[in-house]
Parts: sequence; C-alpha cells; structure tokens
Amino acid sequence: MSGQIIQSVLILLACSVLAVGVVRRLQLSSIIGYLLVGAVIGPHAFGLIDDSELIHLLAEIGVVFLLFTIGLEFSINQFWSMRRVVVGLGGAQVVLSSLIGALAAWLSGVGWAGAVVAGGALALSSTAIVVKQLDEQLELHSRHGRLALGVLLFQDLAVVPFLVAIPILASGKLDGMGWQFAIALGKGIVALGIMLAAGRWVLRPLFHSVAAARSTELFTLSVLLVTLAAASVTYWLGLSLALGAFLAGMMLSETEYRHQIETEIRAFRDVLMGVFFVSIGLQLDMRALLDVWPWVLLMLTGLVLGKGLLIMALTRWAGYEPGVALRTGMVLAQGGEFGFALLALALNRGLLSAADSQAILATVILSMALAPLLLRYNGRVAKALFAKSYVKRRITQTRQLGWAAREVSDHVILCGFGRIGQNLARFLRAEGLEYVALDLDPYIIRDAWEAGEHVFYGDSTHGEILRAAGLTRARVLVITFNDAHTAERIILEARKRRADLPILVRTLEESDLERLEQAGATAVIPEILESSLLIARALLERLDIAAEEIDALIERERADRYRSLRGRFRGETEQLTEALHSVTIHTGSAAIGKPLRDFDIAGHGAHIEALRRAGIRGEEPDPDLRLEEGDVLVLRGAADVLTRIEAELTRVEATE
Repeated sequence: MSGQIIQSVLILLACSVLAVGVVRRLQLSSIIGYLLVGAVIGPHAFGLIDDSELIHLLAEIGVVFLLFTIGLEFSINQFWSMRRVVVGLGGAQVVLSSLIGALAAWLSGVGWAGAVVAGGALALSSTAIVVKQLDEQLELHSRHGRLALGVLLFQDLAVVPFLVAIPILASGKLDGMGWQFAIALGKGIVALGIMLAAGRWVLRPLFHSVAAARSTELFTLSVLLVTLAAASVTYWLGLSLALGAFLAGMMLSETEYRHQIETEIRAFRDVLMGVFFVSIGLQLDMRALLDVWPWVLLMLTGLVLGKGLLIMALTRWAGYEPGVALRTGMVLAQGGEFGFALLALALNRGLLSAADSQAILATVILSMALAPLLLRYNGRVAKALFAKSYVKRRITQTRQLGWAAREVSDHVILCGFGRIGQNLARFLRAEGLEYVALDLDPYIIRDAWEAGEHVFYGDSTHGEILRAAGLTRARVLVITFNDAHTAERIILEARKRRADLPILVRTLEESDLERLEQAGATAVIPEILESSLLIARALLERLDIAAEEIDALIERERADRYRSLRGRFRGETEQLTEALHSVTIHTGSAAIGKPLRDFDIAGHGAHIEALRRAGIRGEEPDPDLRLEEGDVLVLRGAADVLTRIEAELTRVEATE
C-alpha cells in the first residue's frame, strides 16, 4: 500500500512540474497547470492516480492555509478606507451574481441547495490571478485596479457566510433553517471572540517568545500549530476548518510578525494548494463533458460576458466613466480559486452530484484560462471603445498638473513617491529646492498633498504628463520605481523631449545597469552595490583609514561603474552577467612557461583581476609574465567565456 502511495505521489509531482513549467512559459497561472494535471491523470482519463481520501485531506489542509494567508492580508484599516467600494460595489456584485448564477443552475436541473452554492461559486473571481497580473502591469493602483481590489476584498469576506451556510444546507433540515443559520452565526461570533482573546493574550506573547529563541524551525512549527489549532476550534464548533484559519490569520495580521509568518507558510500553502487544484481536476470527467459541451460554452459565455457586463453596469452606476467600468468588468470576468473551494465542500457534503459539478468545474477552469488574456488587453479594448473619455481625462489631468506646476522651474521631477521619493523630497526641502512628484497611489497622494507636499496623480510613462510636470524647465529627473521596465519607458519618453536633462535611476538589480544606461539614463544607482560601498566606508572608518583615502576608493569604484563589485564568485545556483573565477595551473598544463599575452584573455571578453603565486597575490599582472605550475589566475567575465578560457589554460600538454 505504501509503495502505491509513493508511486502516486511521484506521478503527481512529475506531472505537476511539467504542466506548471509549460503554463508558466505561456504566461498563464500555475492554477491552470494543476487543474489540467488532475483532469489528465485522474480516474476519468488515464487513471494514473485515484481520487483518494489522502489527496482530499491534503487538499482541505491546502484550503485552510489559503484562508489563513487571506486573513493575514486582511486589514481592518484597508477595509475601512475602501468601505464604499468594498461594501457598495462588492456587495452588489456578489449578491446579484450569486442570485443570477443560482437561478441559472436551478433552471438547469440542480437542486436548490446546490444551486445556491453554485451561484456563490460563480460570483467569485480569482484573487490570485487578478492581483498578481495587475501588479505586474502596474495597474494595481489605477482606478480600475482599486475598484477590482475592493470587489475582491468583499468576495473574500463573502466566502465566510457560505462556509457557515454549506453545513446547514447539507443537513437537509429545512424547518427552522433561519434559526439554524442564526445558531451557526452565533458560533461564528464565539469563534471570533476566541480568536480575539487568543490574539490579545496568547498569540502575540507566544510569537514574542518564539522570536526570542531565534529559531526559524521553531517559528515555522508555531505557525503551523496556530493555523491548524484555529481550524480545529471552528470545526469543533460545527463550522468549517477554513473559517478558523481565516480568523487566525486576521488576528495575526495586526501583529509585527505578519510578514515573517506569511513568508514561512508560503511554501506549505503553495504546495498544498497545488494538491487542492489537482483534486478539483481529478473530479473533471472529460468524456462526460463531451455530452454537455454546449452547456459549458453557454455557461462560459454567461460567466465571462454576463459577469463582466454586470460589473461594468454596477461600476457605471457608481459614477465611474465607461472606460474604467469596462476595464473593471474585464478584470473580474472569471471564476476563482474560492469558487473551487466552495464547490469542493458542496461535493463532499452531497449538495452537488458529480454529474452536476462537471459543467460548473469546466466553466470556471476555462474562464480562468481566459483571464490572463482579458487582463493583459483590458486597457487596449477600453481605449479602443471609449477613446474619447480616456483622452478627455488625460487632457484634464495634464492641464491640472500643468497649471499647478506652471511657475516651477529649475526643479527636480520625482517619478515615484514611495519611501525613496519621500526621503528625497525631505532633502530637497531642507535645501530649499523645488520639486514636483508624480505617483499613481491615491492614498499616498491624498495624505502627502494634505501635508503640503508638491505631489500629483500622474503616470510618468506618458510624455505629456512629464511635460506638464515641467520637463522642459526641470533641472534633474529622478526615477525611484523599482521596476526596470517602467523606468526604461520613462527614460525613453523623457529623452524624446529633453536630450540634455540629467536622469538618475534607482534599480534593485545590477543586471539592469547597462540596459538603463543604454536607454538614456545619466546615472544608474544599483541599491545592492551602493549598500556595499556604504558598509565599506563604515568599516574602513572603524579601521582608522584616512577619510581622503576612503573617498578616493569609493569614487574610483563609481567612476569604474562598479566594475570590481559586480564581479564576484558565484554560487552553484546563481546566474550572473559577470562573475569572478579562479583558475589553477596544474602539473602538465600546456600554459606553463607561456606569457599571459599569448592567451588573449582580454580579446575573449574577460579580464585578469590578479595572479596568486607562492601565496602572494599580485593585482593586474604584467602581460609578459610567464605562467608557472601552481599559479592561480583570478579572472572576471561572463560565465561561458570563463569556462572557455579555463579549458584553454588547463589543457594538458600532449606527451609522446
């Protein structure tokens, strides 16, 4: 039996690695890969693994961890600041979508209890896909991004009543159902009270003690214990495991350990959620779908088109222009991972039969497969259909910004007003220098503007916005965004309008340095390398090295574009554009007795940093120096170049 389980696990892992690798190359969500794995290797297809209780147990634990991490991300303050969007737009969307979906499922022959769950499942969108892709496209802080985030937040909260309702619906006791729901709601309040008390008197002191032990292993074990213990509490109260995990995550989100907890639990969540989506795929019968494919296409059209149009109509009703409403609808026009969770619970409780679930599962899966495409092109579609409203708003923003910055000259333009942008603004204010800051986060802009900061809402990647900020009169342009692609777009737009303007760019990765310089940046500041220089300065000062000598060393590194710092000995798994590598000249090497210039190392695109002979290291050795046995050459260059040079230097002299 154990051998069969191991074999199933190996098949599951191998297929998952292959499928997830393929869908990620296609820039699709890994969820699609897991679902396809379950559908292909499950009992309804090739039958490589069974739909076993073990897989269902792991899948349910995966849902527990998913709800726990959602709870960690749930902020009372965030909810309150977005309450109108969350409760108004989000509430209307969930209620109307659930009713329409439930009616459609009931008319197709699903029992009314199962139809209620099916309607709720179809009302939910994919938080994982939407938030991740909007963030990658720099649309998370745009108007349609904030509206989508608010709706998703309400959808996440709406899962909780469904988790409470499913056991009641499954009991089949229709008499006094309102009373049963009230009892379940009371149990939920009791569970919340227990979690609040635990968060105040148990969880925070517990994690204080665990953190004091400075043991990553102990910290991880404590997180797992808290998550599963909280799930057990709500299960003991007759509610779902997932509800307790959500409440525990919400309590821990208010502690200083939130980010570390999220980091430690991510690996467990991702792996077990993968098992959860595989378990959903196992229930998908591809042969049965051949008989109902017209229904699947009809439901898919209804879900994507109908849900998208409903959200668009609600967004227009809330007062937003057509383009923003359409983009919000396109972003949310799909099913989601919580929908699978509700469907799985409904199947396990007998609210939905396997036959009833096939078309619903297929519809949600196909809608999630289409989601990345709709997300990627939501802007193009909206601008094509509602170009006038977008142009009108862009012109309005540009005029407002141009009017506000009309009297500013010889100033600094800050693209990005996050932590670095705000710190730079403080230094500029201290020196009495003018600046204009641009950002897309309305909350930062509102608070900063009220505090007297000269910051405006504007997309720095658009040339007209830069011009309105006084690009032609500016002294310096500073880009503080940590996304190299965005920085490159801003540089190119700025250079089209101002070839002589100094442009300073911040970057996280040293590998982006050449790319941004080629785009037209005057100076690129790689954070990691500059941190090395700051630490080196502090170290040398502690060692009583003269300040003039330290300044000379650091300025030499900067003038050489961090060349020596960028080359380093790489680890086994590191991929560097430039690395250091040591090559030892062993007995019998053909290089012995030959001068360094014979190997034309510079011509190959590498550089000799040093030569170590008899324990003595010499920097920049003479090209006429002849190599001896035991010499160690320290080379700097691309990994493939260094490999070829090492092969040439260590080639053994042929013997007769």
